[in-house]
Amino acid sequence: MSATATPASAGEAEAPALPASGSSFYTAMRLLPKERREAMYAVYAFCRAVDDVADDGGPRDVRRAELDRWRADIDALYAGRPMARTRDLVEPVARFDLKREDFQAIIDGMAMDAEEDIVAPDEATLDLYCDRVASAVGRLSVRIFGMPEADGIELAWHQGRALQLTNILRDIDEDAERNRLYLPREKLEAIGLTTPTPRQAIMHPRIGEVCAALAREAEAHYRASWEIIRRNPRKATKAARLMAAAYHLYLKAVVARGWVPPRARVKPGKLSLILVALRHGVI
Repeated sequence: MSATATPASAGEAEAPALPASGSSFYTAMRLLPKERREAMYAVYAFCRAVDDVADDGGPRDVRRAELDRWRADIDALYAGRPMARTRDLVEPVARFDLKREDFQAIIDGMAMDAEEDIVAPDEATLDLYCDRVASAVGRLSVRIFGMPEADGIELAWHQGRALQLTNILRDIDEDAERNRLYLPREKLEAIGLTTPTPRQAIMHPRIGEVCAALAREAEAHYRASWEIIRRNPRKATKAARLMAAAYHLYLKAVVARGWVPPRARVKPGKLSLILVALRHGVI
C-alpha cells in the first residue's frame, strides 16, 4: 500500500510527501486554486506519513509509539505549538477551519492497522475503519474545497466509503499477502466461512458473492455522492467529481474482471482516465 519509510522522531523535519504525478489524486488536486491545492498537499503529506507508520513502521510497539507521537503533535499544533513536521498544516488549519478530531480520527484508523492485522472485521468495525481512514480525510478535504458544511460532511461520508470499499475490492490479493482481510465477517459467514485466514477466504469458490455484495454497497455510496455533487456549485466540487469518476472506473474494472482466481491486477485504460479528466476537470 505504501512505500517503506522510517518513522521520524517527534518534531523532526520531514520533506513533504507529494502524490505521484500520474495518480487520480494528483490530477484532481491540480484543478484547485493554489492556496487550496497547497493545503490539500499538506493534508496528503500528513496522511501519507501516518499511513507509512501503520504499514511499514517496524514492530507493532514502535508503530504504536510513533502514532502516539503524531497524536501529540496534532494536539500541539492546535495548541499553537506546531512541531517541524506539522508546520505545513498551520495555515490550512487556520484558513479552512480544519478540525482536530478529523486528524485524530485518521491516526486512529491507522492504529487499527498498526495494532493488529485486520482479518474479517464485523460490518460495524469495517464501517468505522472506512470512516477513519477515508471519510475523515474527506471531511478535511471538503472544507478545503469550499463546500457548504452540511453537504460537505455528507459527501465525505458517502464518498469516503465508496473509495475505500473500491480499494478493498481492488486490493484483496495484495492485502492477503500482508495477512489482512477487510471483507466483512457477516458476508463471509453467509458463504460458510467462520474463521478463515485471508488466503482461505480469497480462494473460496463463493468469494465472488461477498465481493459482489460489497461492490453493490460501494455503488450505492457512489450514487449518493453524485446526488450531492450535482446539487452543489461546480467550482467547489470539481476535485471531488474527478475523484469519484476516476475511482468508479476501478470499481467497474474489478467487477468486469470477476472474482475467480487468479485475479489479474486491474487498472483503467489511459484513454478512459483522460476522458474522465476532460469531462470532469477541464470542460
